[in-house]
Amino acid sequence: MKLHFIAVGGSAMHALAIALKEKGHEITGSDDAIFEPSKSKLQEKNILPKDEGWFPSKINSDLDAVILGMHAKEDNPELVKARELGLQIFSYPEFLFEQSKNKTRVVIGGSHGKTSITSMILHVMHYHDKTVDYMVGAALDGYANSVHLTEDNDFIVIEGDEYLSSPIDRRPKFHLYQPNIALLSGIAWDHINVFPDYKGYVEQFGIFVDSIVNGGILVYNEEDTELQRIAEETKNPIRKHAYRTPEYSIEAGKTILNTPEGNMPLEIFGKHNLNNLAGAKWICQHMGVDEADFYEAIATFKGASKRLEKIAESQSAVIFKDFAHSPSKVKATTIAVKEQFSSRKVVACLELHTYSSLNADFLKQYEGSLNAADEVMVFYSPEAVKIKKLESISEKQIASAFKNPNIKVFIDPARLHTALRELELKNSVLLLMSSGNYGGLNFDEVKSWVNK
Repeated sequence: MKLHFIAVGGSAMHALAIALKEKGHEITGSDDAIFEPSKSKLQEKNILPKDEGWFPSKINSDLDAVILGMHAKEDNPELVKARELGLQIFSYPEFLFEQSKNKTRVVIGGSHGKTSITSMILHVMHYHDKTVDYMVGAALDGYANSVHLTEDNDFIVIEGDEYLSSPIDRRPKFHLYQPNIALLSGIAWDHINVFPDYKGYVEQFGIFVDSIVNGGILVYNEEDTELQRIAEETKNPIRKHAYRTPEYSIEAGKTILNTPEGNMPLEIFGKHNLNNLAGAKWICQHMGVDEADFYEAIATFKGASKRLEKIAESQSAVIFKDFAHSPSKVKATTIAVKEQFSSRKVVACLELHTYSSLNADFLKQYEGSLNAADEVMVFYSPEAVKIKKLESISEKQIASAFKNPNIKVFIDPARLHTALRELELKNSVLLLMSSGNYGGLNFDEVKSWVNK
């Protein structure tokens, strides 16, 4: 097939383009801005557009389909031309479904834990030499691309995002996959620019459950009351399997999981990760991996990229980087680190970077989320608030929202970097949580701080 990507530089779009090129399709693309690592990866596969920008001349009747990314606008000149020619136009999730119609679709959804659970499943499958197709929302160690598509594999594992599909398709992505096997990890209000009220956000997960094929399977976290209610109320004729956090202990800084095979030390830690593990186990069993084989494999799992990623360690200090940014993720991650390192001082530094986290009305959701830490630092950029065209917020509002007496709020990157650099990290853990980069923080320098 001849396929053209509008907004090919996106983190998901470029990975799909590469996967389809490797599958034998003819791929072209356009974008008005392409950044690393997408740029190098597209160049390596000879998909990188010669020039940045939109070129209607690339759109012609020879194309079998156009795949439209969220970065494009509804009036994009290439999209306008594709519509004029009557070409088939797919969103990313629509085309992924087209590529997996004849497979068993395993979709991992939820406000948090999606990437970690998907990564666990893929780790177990790889450990036991079971090949599957996949789409995961982050780079994975040992995997060249975050999307892999074949004709032969029976299963495809998809990380199911609740964000919108495309500029002309306002449905959440995970509504389009029609899973045979689905998992929901939990619900915590997010994406308030799309779902301005909590009720509307929660409704999306009920629609997802109803989209599971007849006779399919729902695996869900029964510790989440909303998921429990949705699972009980659905009229969809599916099988349901609930899971909860397994029993575990912490011994000498190591998390020990209680299993039918006996006590098993893990490389990962934190109640939220143990909860994710329980969900991943159910999914792997439905994919043909028995319980004993799952435990053997998961004991070697070191975590998903950017999820409690240890970036530096010495005898007296550890530094973690985590993608956490929503209130529930921030709270779970901070608690996990303090529980694992209870005898050490925990310094938590959070950057408010997303649309939701910089919204004045949403800020109150962060109340108490950093209270497990001994020292608390929060950074946000007033310029980012302006760019997102949000109501301005003050340092006082931030401090008031978190309701933490030890909070220090920074708006100047240089002052934040200096404060971090001057931290006394002996017998401490530094936890850096952000989906941004703290105004240009040099992480190579950060790694040296454990040896001060």
